[in-house]
Amino acid sequence: MLPLVLNPVNLRAGLAGRGAERDRRAALLAEAGVEARLLPDAVSDAILASLQILFVAGLPESEARELATRARALGVLVNVEDVLPLCDFHVPAVVRRGELLLTASTGGQVPGLARALRESLADQFGPEWTERLKELGLARAKWRSQGLSPREVSHNVRALIARMGWL
Repeated sequence: MLPLVLNPVNLRAGLAGRGAERDRRAALLAEAGVEARLLPDAVSDAILASLQILFVAGLPESEARELATRARALGVLVNVEDVLPLCDFHVPAVVRRGELLLTASTGGQVPGLARALRESLADQFGPEWTERLKELGLARAKWRSQGLSPREVSHNVRALIARMGWL
């Protein structure tokens, strides 16, 4: 597995599917700032070719397989919810605290474990971390503007975290 965090601003994403599964995936993408194009049932290759990444949720496996095969042939990365052999990537369990993003993944092998880890992380990193991240970001920017080396800035960040008793 190769963990990545993608900038949603420049991401051309599509979402195909039906029902509650598609709606849940749409909500997850929206929460991440991804403006996914909702695709019609009959998706043309031209539409698929305009995408970089395709999410599929709520389709029968045969339909999902056909769509994933076509998209992949056009160079589009594909995730078919809960069908590992059809996935080029997996979406981890996520905890968001402002710009702080904590994830847990089992590579799709044990989603229940990823969920349990997400719940544990959510308990450990409450809503206060949104402001803490902002505070740390401001302090880091100040130290960088003062000309401190990356090593010194990192040391100062860690020292501030320890001084505040945050970890």
